[in-house]
Amino acid sequence: MVGLGKLGASMAAAIASRGHDVIGVDVNRRSVDRMNAGDAPVQETGLRELIAANRARLKATLNHEEAVLGSELTFVIVPTPSDDRGAFSLQYAAYAFREIGKALARKPGYHTVVLTSTVLPGATRYGLAPILERHARKACGEGFGLCYSPEFIALGSVIRDFLNPDFLLIGEFDQRCGEHLEQCYRDIMPGRPPVARMTLENAELAKISVNAFVTTKITFANLLAELCGRLPGGDVDVVSAAIGLDSRIGRKYLTGGLGYGGPCFPRDNVALGFVASALGVAADLPLTTDRLNRSVADRIAKQLQGRLGPETTIAVLGLAYKPLSHVTEESQALLLAKAFLEHGVRVVGYDPLAGDSAEHDLGGRVLVLGSAKECLRQAEVVLIATPDPEFQQLTIDDFVNSDGGNRRKTVIDFWRALSPMIASDERIEYIAYGRGGRDASNEDVLRGLWSESTFHGH
Repeated sequence: MVGLGKLGASMAAAIASRGHDVIGVDVNRRSVDRMNAGDAPVQETGLRELIAANRARLKATLNHEEAVLGSELTFVIVPTPSDDRGAFSLQYAAYAFREIGKALARKPGYHTVVLTSTVLPGATRYGLAPILERHARKACGEGFGLCYSPEFIALGSVIRDFLNPDFLLIGEFDQRCGEHLEQCYRDIMPGRPPVARMTLENAELAKISVNAFVTTKITFANLLAELCGRLPGGDVDVVSAAIGLDSRIGRKYLTGGLGYGGPCFPRDNVALGFVASALGVAADLPLTTDRLNRSVADRIAKQLQGRLGPETTIAVLGLAYKPLSHVTEESQALLLAKAFLEHGVRVVGYDPLAGDSAEHDLGGRVLVLGSAKECLRQAEVVLIATPDPEFQQLTIDDFVNSDGGNRRKTVIDFWRALSPMIASDERIEYIAYGRGGRDASNEDVLRGLWSESTFHGH
């Protein structure tokens, strides 16, 4: 397992838990030492316990050759960061493939190399395979096999997602290596998920397409939330539940709220747009999805401007890109905080897990506090930016009595997650994003659209 980050370390522990011996490789000595000590090199749900329970089948090394010579299959899970074109850089993968190739030059038997890091079409065959062949001094398909097999996981549930996938995606250089990898997966996955085997390029496109499609669906759900917020009596949850019953659509990822974030989703539409443009295909759809998602925070900040005075303090509850996560990369909550700072508003924030990361990302401009209740004591406007279970436990007293005064708080719940008692209490102004009230101006708009004069083309 080359690369002991969140995915690599989790895969190593999960595979070991299924009875296989696993050798981890990393250039970071601390990660190697922690794995060898039976500890997790990174934070991920359940990882420390799984490593400790399977310590006898896990070891780690700084030496690629040692790992390749002592195994029959190598997964490569290294960073592929976005470059200035919007594509995915191969610099870390190229280094790993060079070292693996050198080891293969000394290995007499057959070995399968599996790239798991996300790349764009053509990268495995035309970018990385030649590096293996040059350093191994063997042709791909003869002394070794090469597959592209990305995982579909979410941070915070990597182990569960890896062991219980909806399907397995295998891009294969030839049939031999594809069959080898599929058999390995069959030994690891308890649920025997369906397997889709195809060429390297088709698999590379399939991976990036899944995320691009899901983010397009999220963006559509967010459009519905904005529409329902303006529609008298509108309710995005009611609309989404109804259209989700259609088997062509489905309910997953159709919950309107804030935009998407994290280390994968935001960059994948840009990357799909890049490769589409390079191949002469119109890239409007993925690039528009990305543009709309990046504009969410500014649109919301402008909508709330009328409620904000020069001495207003806003509290942002939930700073990670999703609940129960330490990760703040591309977090919509942080984008919101930055947007309000640009409008001269004082911002405080809290997250159960991601407070330190958020404070670093915001450069100290936002006061990150130690609890949600501390935030409530200081703020007139409260934004529920993630549906974290901790926030769902807040009571009306936490909001009403938090500052010892009589100020009426405005609470904007982007995920409609707070207790119904809070939503119905007259002592706070509760705004459920994606639900519309009886706004007279919006009723007038609809009335104007369908007045009798419009029937006659006037």
